[in-house]
Amino acid sequence: MRERLTETFADPVLRALVTASAVSRIGRGVFLTVTVLFFTLIIGLSAGEAAVVLAVTSACGVLASFLGGWLADRWSARRLAYVFETLGGLLLATYAFADTFIAAVVIAALAGLFDTIAYSARSAIIARGFAPERRVHARAVLRTVTNLSIALGSGIAAIALALSTAEAYRVVIVFAGVIGVLGAIPLLRLPASVDAPVREVEEVRTETGSIDTLGTAQAALAARQDWRRRSPWRDPRYLLLSFLSAVFGMQFGVAELGMPLWVTQRTNAPDWIVALLLIVNTSLVVLFQVRASRGTHDVRVAGRVTMIAGWLMAAACVIYALAAGLPAWVAIVVLIVAAVTHTFAEILSQAGAWGLSFELADPLRAGAYQGVFGMGFSLGLLAAPFVVNATAITFGLLGWMMLGAIFLAAAFGIWVVSRRAFVETVVEAP
Repeated sequence: MRERLTETFADPVLRALVTASAVSRIGRGVFLTVTVLFFTLIIGLSAGEAAVVLAVTSACGVLASFLGGWLADRWSARRLAYVFETLGGLLLATYAFADTFIAAVVIAALAGLFDTIAYSARSAIIARGFAPERRVHARAVLRTVTNLSIALGSGIAAIALALSTAEAYRVVIVFAGVIGVLGAIPLLRLPASVDAPVREVEEVRTETGSIDTLGTAQAALAARQDWRRRSPWRDPRYLLLSFLSAVFGMQFGVAELGMPLWVTQRTNAPDWIVALLLIVNTSLVVLFQVRASRGTHDVRVAGRVTMIAGWLMAAACVIYALAAGLPAWVAIVVLIVAAVTHTFAEILSQAGAWGLSFELADPLRAGAYQGVFGMGFSLGLLAAPFVVNATAITFGLLGWMMLGAIFLAAAFGIWVVSRRAFVETVVEAP
């Protein structure tokens, strides 16, 4: 462990990103814990209005994903990440002063926009700042740190929940915003190598040494055309990968919506088991995410672990369904088995998705590619509540089986994409 920590903090890029994530995600953990209760108990929003606020945040995140990547290909990604992380923290703090539905919606829209732009810029930084075999490792380390920090933030937020006063809620929200601003500062230490390469057009000179204006214009036009040809929107394989990853990404909706509703409405397990299952999820991610991500910079390995994740997720869906109607203690055991299976599906699917999203992207348009991938993932998160409710919650065992089939089909599609990408690489090799 000591050697791994030393290796992690020896890399200036990873050191800056880990430090920033460790601090800022504490604030995010605070906010995630108190958000819905603050909206409903303190501001006085209805459950429907609170859902609208959260949906607005997600919708703006979808729009901002590609925008953030697009900007990171043209401007300094490190400065972009710093500016929008700082703005996101400030906006987080302003939630404490919101007292109407309209104010909450406006803040949510801007917060979703700024947070996602910063996240896309960070993804571009990871794509450029590490060697191919180190990118997924960096992602895994950052996800582990993020989970630990969010857990710590949730513990701090518990103070407000225990006091249950408007002042306590507002204080911890302002604290979350301040922590978010402080967490952006380490990003300023990132080296210039994480920024997009400068696009230059060489001047065309005549035999006498004078500048050929027409030749320079033609070179500039050719450079712009080459830049457009490298757009992720012209890459069907990457668009398919992004779509399939978005479909599989709906598994987060199972943990956030499907599992709690299923436990409380359809099983005899006590409600507190929901918190226990989330703790199990977080603990396993912290313990195994880095280890499970080894080797997934190889597209064959990435496709293989994604296929395994598909089978695990399909099994988890069936196991969740089987908890219905069982005695309480049996249901608890079954739900824990389902949560463990689900978590390993999550860990492996994330490792595979990171590897393929980096390896199949054009390195010159890293920001745009990561932006498209992030946009697809955001769309998956936006659709997840509707899909999970329309299948598992509505139809019970049959619905859970339908949901599992969707995840398995998405994983199979990603495996096919990875196999074809590997074959193309072998054919193109000299």
